[in-house]
Amino acid sequence: MKLHNKELILFDLDGTLIDSVPDLTLAVNEMLSALGRKTFPEDTVRYWVGNGAQMLVKRALLGTRETDEEVDEVLFEKAMALFLDFYAKHLAESTVTYPHVEETLRSLKKNGYRLAVITNKPFAFVGPILQNLGLDDLFELILGGDSLPQKKPDPAPLLHTCQTLGVSVEQSLMVGDSKNDILAANTAGMQSIGVTYGYNYGEDIAVYGPDAIVDDFADILNFLM
Repeated sequence: MKLHNKELILFDLDGTLIDSVPDLTLAVNEMLSALGRKTFPEDTVRYWVGNGAQMLVKRALLGTRETDEEVDEVLFEKAMALFLDFYAKHLAESTVTYPHVEETLRSLKKNGYRLAVITNKPFAFVGPILQNLGLDDLFELILGGDSLPQKKPDPAPLLHTCQTLGVSVEQSLMVGDSKNDILAANTAGMQSIGVTYGYNYGEDIAVYGPDAIVDDFADILNFLM
């Protein structure tokens, strides 16, 4: 199957382009230690990533992915400030791109596709990470989770990107690892590709109905070129 007439490719960041869990785990555990709380192994924190920094901090304070329980507001604000401070110091120590990400992005760029990053990670962290990984020259637009009032799975970031870059939804494609990416695309009326290697909480990405699914980032090229 080919996804025809695409001009703009929107990429999620964490779990799609990069594996940032080692650095996020370090920051989460430094925050918990500073608060005198129990720390958690990387495999546990990996299951909490994907809904932005506020949700990650809330899950860490509750010690579970489920967030039905309320967190004391004063404690949360203190924890959030600590986490952002610690993460800013460890943004790209152990963060890496997934296999074939850089060469695939450069191939897309070389062949005329316009690229953007739409992530729920705070905006201030995105540029330095991309710069450290040598990817900062590839993207025309970057939206963080705090760039707009809404974030994925709301379709607003995707629609805002299309409007800003002057490309129709039909000419755009969302690529991501989680249900937030695919649900946002579905609601926006945008075609999507789901990757299977990221942070989708153990769920099969196929459940959310992407137009295509890939196990290797390089396989995106098979649907576009």
